[in-house]
Amino acid sequence: MSLNSEKIFAGVEHADARSLLYATGHLQENIGRKPLIGVVNTFNEIVPGHFHLRGIADAAKQGVLMAGGVPVEFPAIAICDGITMAHKGMMYPLPSRELIADSIESMTMAHGLDGLVLVVSCDKTVPGAMMAAARMNIPSIVISGGPMPTGYYKNDVSDYSACIETVGKVHAGEMTPEEQEELTQHCCPGCGSCSGMFTANSMNCLAEALGLALPGNGTIPSYYGERLALAKRAGMRVVDLVQKHICPKDILTEQAFENAIRVDMAIAGSTNTTLHLPAIANELGLPLPLKKFDEISKTTPNLCHISPNGHHHMDDLYRAGGIYAVMSELNKAGLLNTDCLTVAGKTIGELLPGHRIKDTTVIHTIDNPYSPQGGLAVLFGNLAPQGCVVKAAAVCEQMMKHTGRARVFYYMEDATQAILRGDIVPGDMVVIKCEGPKGGPGMREMLSPTAAIVGRGLGETVSLLTDGRFSGATRGAAIGHVSPEAMEGGVFAVIEEGDTITVDIPNRSITLNVDDETIQKRIAAWKQPPLKVKSGYLVKYCKTVSSAASGAVTTSYAEGAFDR
Repeated sequence: MSLNSEKIFAGVEHADARSLLYATGHLQENIGRKPLIGVVNTFNEIVPGHFHLRGIADAAKQGVLMAGGVPVEFPAIAICDGITMAHKGMMYPLPSRELIADSIESMTMAHGLDGLVLVVSCDKTVPGAMMAAARMNIPSIVISGGPMPTGYYKNDVSDYSACIETVGKVHAGEMTPEEQEELTQHCCPGCGSCSGMFTANSMNCLAEALGLALPGNGTIPSYYGERLALAKRAGMRVVDLVQKHICPKDILTEQAFENAIRVDMAIAGSTNTTLHLPAIANELGLPLPLKKFDEISKTTPNLCHISPNGHHHMDDLYRAGGIYAVMSELNKAGLLNTDCLTVAGKTIGELLPGHRIKDTTVIHTIDNPYSPQGGLAVLFGNLAPQGCVVKAAAVCEQMMKHTGRARVFYYMEDATQAILRGDIVPGDMVVIKCEGPKGGPGMREMLSPTAAIVGRGLGETVSLLTDGRFSGATRGAAIGHVSPEAMEGGVFAVIEEGDTITVDIPNRSITLNVDDETIQKRIAAWKQPPLKVKSGYLVKYCKTVSSAASGAVTTSYAEGAFDR
């Protein structure tokens, strides 16, 4: 077995490097002889999804030791999207995905590690870690911290999504501040990723479908002993992957991404998956256009309605059989590529037997889906020629086809205040420009205005359109990722107050109802607005980030970049 670390630490020429490892207590008989496994720990003390990850990382390190490897732990950052919601802090979560990937690459390549256990949990840590693994193509495995327990308020289930919707309810007089505070104290009752099918849990589930995580990664609750056992098994597995030289490129094939998108549609995952899966694929030089998501969605039944799409939560999905039960059901219709390899050392097809639905109220059968098509839809039209995305599973029937009057805003905060003041009325379409990857910058999530719409009782009569993105906790007619974004010009940039816009989700179209001559005059007169930031990391990010339609990435694939 040839080890990368052997080239860094073994032999007369590398005595200096060995001396520095000895300074940290490493044994002479291990260095250069056993796999040196990086355990990337995204622990911190402010994000509930990461607060408990010391225990997960310790369990993973035990697994590495049990399998004959040498674990070395190092950190990566993690931002809580929920805490950054509705203020300038939301400019940072999506750009942090690139920092996470780059920092993991830096630590791994600089120190000659042989493999990685990626201990992650919340929104950007999961795709960021998988981007790094794909980029470097060294044996890697994902183990998440697991979903938090479901909250309860007045004998009913509650979660972060319900909490943020209370803002609109208080403003509408439907809830007192005291009731809001009581719900706030009980909706997120413990550590873990928020309990609905929001972005973190969507990506942790899709890590299973991609093959980079073991079965159970996305749904085993954070507080179960089974979660620690899975972390130990992940540590053991990565040593085997190193010994057999099974790398991400062996697992992350075009067919694996198709499986992930298929599962995404079946579980009605977050719209952010349309950013993160293409970003991971980009690291491998694999194109994953938005049209691919829509093509697969049209032929994939929606089998789950997990919050915010329905009443169930992640612990319900776990008890119902988890992601492999969903995959097993999809396979009954021949909708999966079962030959795809996984980090378990087996193919999807070899892992599926024994996994079945245990509760058909949580996971519907293939012949009794919630809908014959998937949970996400990609719309195209004159104001979004590169596409825009909506979680169709969270849209009520009367809003699947509608025409709205544009109410135009350039800042999310201004739109939210207008909704809370009662300035937005039935039939309006809230249009928020310059919130894309460049314009935001950082493509802020619009959960505050969408939650305000629902909280004010307008969820069935008002829609929202933006070049920004949405939290996985969003529900309603929320259409985002408009590409090209307003900072790049085009039709979306020149929508004016009072214009009408027609949305037709079943037919995948979105149209600004203004004649072409008028549109061209507006475009000719358009001037790019100044950046909203003047210094720091976000300025660099603005200058390098791509369109949301291509994953909002800042790096391009270069074949052979990490060949050794």
